[in-house]
Amino acid sequence: MQNFEMARERIVAAFHREWSGKSAVPPLRLSWSNWGFGQEPLAVSLRRLVLNDIRYVELHGNRTGPNLGYDPHQVRALLEDHGVRVSGICGIFSEDNDLSSNRGSVRQRAIDYIRRNMELAHEVGAEYFLVVPGAVGRNQPVDAYEFDRSVETVQRVADQFVQAGVRGAVESIRSAEVSFCHTLADAAAYIEAVGHPGIQHINADIFHMYGEETNPYEALLTHGERLINVHLADTNRRALGQGCLDLDLVLLALHSTGYAACGYCTAEPLGPGGDPYPALFGRPGEEALDLLVTETAQTFYARERAVATSARHSQPS
Repeated sequence: MQNFEMARERIVAAFHREWSGKSAVPPLRLSWSNWGFGQEPLAVSLRRLVLNDIRYVELHGNRTGPNLGYDPHQVRALLEDHGVRVSGICGIFSEDNDLSSNRGSVRQRAIDYIRRNMELAHEVGAEYFLVVPGAVGRNQPVDAYEFDRSVETVQRVADQFVQAGVRGAVESIRSAEVSFCHTLADAAAYIEAVGHPGIQHINADIFHMYGEETNPYEALLTHGERLINVHLADTNRRALGQGCLDLDLVLLALHSTGYAACGYCTAEPLGPGGDPYPALFGRPGEEALDLLVTETAQTFYARERAVATSARHSQPS
């Protein structure tokens, strides 16, 4: 067998050791990262999610200034009206608020940005906040000390996570978009370097992992204890089911770690390209977004049912 075939057998075996013969495999919580919806009103986005049986949303971390971003009272009212809960906040880190910058003013903006969004996360009941160690959209290092500066910057604001009751989750991103922290192992090393209880989790992103990990599915198993969220898009960064992703294997790996009890699966199909952040400022057509969400939700739930059925029909090993 080829290496990927052997890896698949190991993951399937781990899943069946955990679930074979049991009455039910608990469902994973499907969420959606709304920053890909651009400038669309939150009420419109929530309505679309509910129509597709998605009851969690990962909010865009849009408190970029003291007078900008979500109003928590309005957000809570909309969430209650639609029966949706916030899974987490997606931190947006560009060269304007780069944790690893060699310019002190930029690093201070990153600290202020995190503090404002920690307040938002606490106010809307988010469980996690995503931290990207370096600027997205800049894939060339400034110098050899980016990692060290980023760690020091996060350490200065890490207490805020604990005080807000929010878990810091480090996201690794492909080398086409960032200059360092490309794999889940890199994210784990960053967490160890920070050494703070407020920053102890990993956000995995399947699209990035497909380009950086030796085997993305086994990486989910290896780092399962640290995972709190998994960003989902197909291999072409489009809706689930529109590429070559083995979604069953993602689900098998996550269920093998007991992930359903503590984590989220958050759709983030942003389309191809080296810098996805321009999507923040656009206004995609509602029809296109409706199709994107429907295709992703239907594919996710169909494969969840298939994986659960495979456990019920197998024998314990």
